[in-house]
Amino acid sequence: MSISAEPALDDVLLIPLVEAALSEDLGRRGDVTSQATIPANKQAQLQIKARQAGVICGMDLARLSFAMVDADIEFIAQITDGAHVAAGTVLATVRGNARHLLTAERTALNFMTHLSGIATATRQIVDSVAAYPVQITCTRKTIPGLRIVQKYAVRCGGGRNHRLGLDDAILIKDNHIAIAGDIATAIKQAQDFAGHLLPIEVEVDTIEQLEQALDAGAQLVLLDNMSPEILTQAVTMCQGRAKTEASGGITPESVQAVAKTGVDFIAMGYLTHSTTALDIGLDFSA
Repeated sequence: MSISAEPALDDVLLIPLVEAALSEDLGRRGDVTSQATIPANKQAQLQIKARQAGVICGMDLARLSFAMVDADIEFIAQITDGAHVAAGTVLATVRGNARHLLTAERTALNFMTHLSGIATATRQIVDSVAAYPVQITCTRKTIPGLRIVQKYAVRCGGGRNHRLGLDDAILIKDNHIAIAGDIATAIKQAQDFAGHLLPIEVEVDTIEQLEQALDAGAQLVLLDNMSPEILTQAVTMCQGRAKTEASGGITPESVQAVAKTGVDFIAMGYLTHSTTALDIGLDFSA
């Protein structure tokens, strides 16, 4: 069952990632183990199975991993990204040259286990704060080269994306403020630069900084490393003036306390840098 209508990423975005992963794994001689132990023309059928319950992500990356090793491999998907499955569920069946199936195995599973772990953790966190009118977002704390698929996995889990890159929006952080001179100056310069299509968000660490940001016309504030008590005060100050986003070391254990403060968004680097891979395997099917 799909938990969202999140559209799949186009193959053109995924192919470079799969190419890089296969090249890294194949090295200079290819899969010498499969070459040494399996006859060249041997055919086989294997099943990709979830060994844990969770939200699945990375099906197209798995499909491409097999297809780029051998275009004749048949990849039969049983589910789509965003599906919540029980342990033991068959996710896909793959058929074709046995050597080639095993050559692609680890690349396909690396993508699926990692991204499904992100999607599963996101879904758990989203569910845990479902009683509150808050959106869970990820951050730019991603593995270099994998940001687009890590952020896609967050969406498959029911979360939202913060900036995809530095060009998406203006986010004025502490070092920008320090170099600009003060919050009001940084905001004014950002407003002059942005035009009407580029969002501006300002990071603040204290109630005093928040007052300065609001007085300078900030419409979206990132409340960084504030206790739930201070967050509650900050949300009250911002009502009718600015949207609020909490950030800074928020974990599955602390996210409910943050959601209770009434913030509009909760940004969690945890989703992309600290989640655990979902156990998924490729099993021989006689």
